[in-house]
Amino acid sequence: MVYWSPMIILLRLIHILAGVFWTGAAIVTAVFLVPSIRALGPAGGPVMQQIAGVRKLPLYFMGAGIFTVLSGISLYWRASGGFSNAWMHSGSGRTFGIGAAFALAAMIVGMAVATPAAKRASALGAAMAGAGRPPSPEQMAEMQQLQARLGKAGALGAALLVLATAAMAVARYIP
Repeated sequence: MVYWSPMIILLRLIHILAGVFWTGAAIVTAVFLVPSIRALGPAGGPVMQQIAGVRKLPLYFMGAGIFTVLSGISLYWRASGGFSNAWMHSGSGRTFGIGAAFALAAMIVGMAVATPAAKRASALGAAMAGAGRPPSPEQMAEMQQLQARLGKAGALGAALLVLATAAMAVARYIP
């Protein structure tokens, strides 16, 4: 197995750089951004609208996740010799597989929970900002619910990505 081919180098660069962005952005979002937006109350709506609606952070998350997962599958296929059962049951193969499962779970949480909640919060924030009056109690309740959902999904996604990163970092050294 040749590990120094240009294709392997390119795939590893894509996998590592996209994974670093995905994991780092998830941690910053879960630990700093969403709690700060929630603490701002109604003033957090325009911030959320700017981040999700204008800056399109959910799309960057999704793109980084897709690049990371697709390049990872290709690297796994190449390292395993076409998904050979013997390699996949080795310590390294199992650890890479566990890391991949964590990353796929994070992607599912992001696509099924966080992205729809961020888009709805962005739209609601824009509506609240453009209304020219204080938000209604219903709007505030919905925004708080969306922010809570984003907080939980973000924390879960970040934790899953930290676990995936840890597995990928040590897999090569697991006998």
